[in-house]
Formats: sequence, C-alpha cells, structure tokens
Amino acid sequence: MEPLNVGFALTGSFCTFRRALSVMRGLKEKGYNVIPIMSFHAATLDTRFGKAADFIGEIEEITGNKVIATLPEAEPIGPKKLLDILVIEPCTGNTLAKLALGIADTPVTMAAKSHLRNLRPVLIAISSNDALAGAAKNIAMLQNYKNVFFVPYTQDDPAQKPNSIVADFERTEDAILSALEGKQLQPMLLK
Repeated sequence: MEPLNVGFALTGSFCTFRRALSVMRGLKEKGYNVIPIMSFHAATLDTRFGKAADFIGEIEEITGNKVIATLPEAEPIGPKKLLDILVIEPCTGNTLAKLALGIADTPVTMAAKSHLRNLRPVLIAISSNDALAGAAKNIAMLQNYKNVFFVPYTQDDPAQKPNSIVADFERTEDAILSALEGKQLQPMLLK
C-alpha cells in the first residue's frame, strides 16, 4: 500500500510550531508522505520562537520535501490531486476567517481551496487567542462545511486567556484517520 500523502500547513501561531514539527516528525516516522506548506508569514517572519529560515530547514529535513510557500506552488494541489488530506496545524484565527469566507490569498488557503475542490478532507488544528471571541463565528461556519474537520480542541489557559483555544496536537493522527473516513473525531471539545 502506498503511503498517504498528507499536506501539513503551518500558519502564524509561532508559539505552537515546535509541537507541530513534532507531529510532522511522528507522521513521517509512521510512513506518511508529509508535504509541508507554509503561509507567507509562517515562512518569512522571524519571531522570539525562532527564525523562519531555520524552521523551513528543519521542516524540509523532517519531511524530505520542499516547503510550498507561494500561491503558484499551492494551486496545483487540487488539479493534480497531490494530497489525500490537508492538515492545517496550527491554524490561526486569521486563516479560519479566510477559510470560512472562501478567501484564497495565501499558500495555505489556496492549498485548502484547491484541495477541497476534489471533495477531499481538510483537518484544522486551531491555535487562536480569539477563538471564543472574534473567531468563534468562523469556527461555527467551518464546522458546518462538508469535508472540513477539526482536531479536538480545548481552552489552553482559561484564567489568563479566556478566549484562547488550542487543538490537542497529540490527537492529530487519530483525527486524520477519522477525517479520511468522513467522520469528525469525537469528542471535539475537550475539558
């Protein structure tokens, strides 16, 4: 059996990149073909969490594939049916809004649009400080979209950041397998 082609897209929740790279590494070690995709900001901004070029180098080393970081590189994902599933991990509130409204102006949102045209699953791992505020309506919209699924999520710090939600990245592979069967992994809301 050929390995599953998993698109793994990172958006600008830089504080969760280490966890996302750990998930990527785990998927690769289990035999998945991991195809990395990064939003413009994820691929170019240096932050207190690390330098963009260093993350790109590490991601390419982990996956053995070049990072897709432009619109022209992302667009063929759908027409060429390059992926079995697209995982967006971490997915920011900004990207949630664009996905909910059909805006495809970053490599990640273009990859999602292009991939969804083939009725293939997109799996979202939320990491947003405003998920229970401004982004809540976008999460609700996306939960009603066909072929869009979520990695189960929870509040990461209810006392200090009451509107913040983060996906349980350790449940990514289970969520992938569930989404490939057309099912949302349950429970979706964790304590």
